[in-house]
Amino acid sequence: MERPGNVVEVIDAQYGGILSTTASVLVPCRVYSISGGRVVTGGTTVDVRLARSGGSWRVTATHPAQPGPAAKQMSALARRVLANEQILLPPASIADVRSGQVHDSVLTAMLELAKTYRIGVSVIRSGHPINVFGTDRPSDHPRGRAFDTWQVNDQAVVSPSTSRTLISAYMKASEAVGSYNVGGPVMLSGAAYFSDRTHHDHVHAGFRA
Repeated sequence: MERPGNVVEVIDAQYGGILSTTASVLVPCRVYSISGGRVVTGGTTVDVRLARSGGSWRVTATHPAQPGPAAKQMSALARRVLANEQILLPPASIADVRSGQVHDSVLTAMLELAKTYRIGVSVIRSGHPINVFGTDRPSDHPRGRAFDTWQVNDQAVVSPSTSRTLISAYMKASEAVGSYNVGGPVMLSGAAYFSDRTHHDHVHAGFRA
């Protein structure tokens, strides 16, 4: 996808929610532009809203992420997450971590998971719907208490060729590092786990604090 003077690279597209006639698709992307003869890399995550009419869907709104300014001083945990090559973050999630608005529980969980897995994160805080889609319940994401994983060990969660054993193990590992609310494409037994249409393409891990 290109615009004059820049190129947009879509990293992933996952559901933020899907109902019978409305949906939210979250699109983390990188933007490359030329400034002063140099290539400058930026990016965002866009919450794309769609409505269904008959057999087709149409875009009704787009909501770019608003991560806020970087904190004057990042925590040691935040610096470790940003430096960890096993944790792949899109631009908006990098900005979330730099903002200081991501809870230590999320940062610690990602670092622990990265000891075993190479994790491709799609969304942390900004760019996600404020409420759980289709409800009035606040989502853990905008409060900095959740993150979504679209890729495990370089394998897309949504791909039919990705081992369900791998995804199940990753979901269990997410619960083991403190998540009270783990959603994904596999329905596991236990109070912490859930599965639905929205989470067939990523693993959600939410935290109470």
